[in-house]
Amino acid sequence: MAGQGSVLVTGAGGVIGAHAAAEHAKDPGRRVRGLSRRAPRETGWEHLAVDLRDPGASRAGLAEAGDVTHLVFGAYAERPTARELSEVNVGMLRNTLDGLAAAGAPLEHVTLYQGGKAYGAHMGFFNTPAKERDPRIVQPNFYYDQEDLLREVAAERGFRLTVFRPEGVIGYAVGNPMNLLMVLAVYAAISRELGQPLRFPGSLAAYDALYQVTDAELLARATVWAGDEPAADGEVYNVTNGDQVRWRHLFPAFARAFGMEHAEPQPVPLAEAMADRRDVWERLAARHDLVPTPYEDLVGWEFGEFILTSGFDNVSSTIKLRQAGFADCLDTEDRFLELFEQLAARKVIPPLAG
Repeated sequence: MAGQGSVLVTGAGGVIGAHAAAEHAKDPGRRVRGLSRRAPRETGWEHLAVDLRDPGASRAGLAEAGDVTHLVFGAYAERPTARELSEVNVGMLRNTLDGLAAAGAPLEHVTLYQGGKAYGAHMGFFNTPAKERDPRIVQPNFYYDQEDLLREVAAERGFRLTVFRPEGVIGYAVGNPMNLLMVLAVYAAISRELGQPLRFPGSLAAYDALYQVTDAELLARATVWAGDEPAADGEVYNVTNGDQVRWRHLFPAFARAFGMEHAEPQPVPLAEAMADRRDVWERLAARHDLVPTPYEDLVGWEFGEFILTSGFDNVSSTIKLRQAGFADCLDTEDRFLELFEQLAARKVIPPLAG
C-alpha cells in the first residue's frame, strides 16, 4: 500500500495506536489520521477527536474520513466485568465500521489487536507455546466478540482483515495503562531516588517463569505489512520480539542501566506501594525538568503487578507469522535498554547511569 491509500488509526493516544500511526506516516504518499478522545502531545499525522462509545458522535466525527482505505483498530476501554468489557469494546468497533460506511469510505483492510487473553493468560495458566489454531476458551471474551463482528461485517462489505496477538507491548505513550516499559522505568527511578537497590517486586514464581514481549515499533511494522499483504487476509498471527526472557536475568541488567545495586526479589503489592510515591516522582520531575505528566497517567501499576506476579510460562509461537513472510525480530534485553535510554533522552524519566 506504499504511496497510496488513507489510514485511520483508532486509539492513537495509546502505545499500540501511536506507533502504528507513526509507522504509516513514514510514507509521505499516505494520508494518516489518528483518532483519540484527547489530542496526543506529538503527532506526525492528522488528529480526530471522536468518542467511539457514542454511535452518533462516531458517525459525525468520521464524516470527513470518507477516503479511508485502511483501518487500524487500536481503541480500548477498560470495564470491570467481562460482559461490560465486551459491550463497550464491541460497540466501539461497530461504531467505527458503521461510521466509515456512512461516510462512504472505500475500506479495503482492517487490522484488529488481541492479546494473551485470547489463550486464557488472565486465568492463571495456558498451554504453551500458544498457537493461533488453539481452540477458544469457554469463558466469555471480548476479543472473540470483536473478531466475530469484524469477520461478519467484512463478509458483508468486502474488505480484508488481519488479527494480531501481541504480548506485553513495550513503548512510550502517556496515559496507556498497559505499558510494561513505563512500569519498569518509573519503578527503577523511584527506587533509586529512595536509595534502594533494584528488587524484582513480583512473585518468586514469576521471577523464574518464561515471558515474552512485543516491541511497539515491531508491531507497527507488522501492521503495515499486513495491510499490503493479500495472504494475510483473514489470518490471526501471534507477534512478539521472537525470544523469551526471565526476569531473573533482566533485572540485573536493568540495575546496571540505572546505576543501581541489584538485590534479591522482594514481593510487594506494587499498586498499593507505588500509589504513595507520587511525591517522590514529582520531586524527580522538578529536579530533572521532565515532561509534565500527571502521576496517574504515567504508569498502570495494577497492570504491572498482574504481569510481575504471573508465575507461569507465557510463550506463544511466532512460526505462522514468519512463514507468512514477516520475519522481523528483536533481542528483548537489548531493546529494553535502548528504550530506557530513549525515555531518558526525551526527559520522560530521569537520566540513566553515566
